[in-house]
Amino acid sequence: MLAIPTAGRFAMSRPTLRLLLSHPAHFLSLGLGSGLSPVAPGTIGTLLAWAIYALIRPPFSDLGFGIFVLLGFVAGCFFVPLTGKALGVVDHGGIVWDEFIAIWLVLWLAPAGLWWQVVSVVLFRFFDILKPWPIRVADVRFKNGFGVMFDDLLAAGYSLLCLAAAARFLVFA
Repeated sequence: MLAIPTAGRFAMSRPTLRLLLSHPAHFLSLGLGSGLSPVAPGTIGTLLAWAIYALIRPPFSDLGFGIFVLLGFVAGCFFVPLTGKALGVVDHGGIVWDEFIAIWLVLWLAPAGLWWQVVSVVLFRFFDILKPWPIRVADVRFKNGFGVMFDDLLAAGYSLLCLAAAARFLVFA
């Protein structure tokens, strides 16, 4: 079993390549490296997750992909706090696994087509950054792995509601 690096050994304000490569939990939490971006790591992580979605979605059935996303959420509740501890901040901006799982959920449930995917990504980032009620409440109240993952799940929910309304009243070619 691999040892988890402790905060004392890796205490820092920004994640580094050394931390990223020091443990699989950090590699995943930091979005395969996208969380190392000094500018907008959440957006960079979302964009990478969108690119990866095109590769990982096809082999799964709908049920299989739903289980994959659920397992990714549950696993994130456990390994994201390890990276948060190493960084000294529970919900560090470089931790983007929550964005990965949430955008995969949105893309999976969104109407098919490139334009719907673009709208999905924009809506998700909008709600994840703005954090309207109850997202902000969850973000402030739950300072643990579940909270880090859950507030992005709520942003995904807002995005899906907007997409459903748009699908009902608009048509994207």
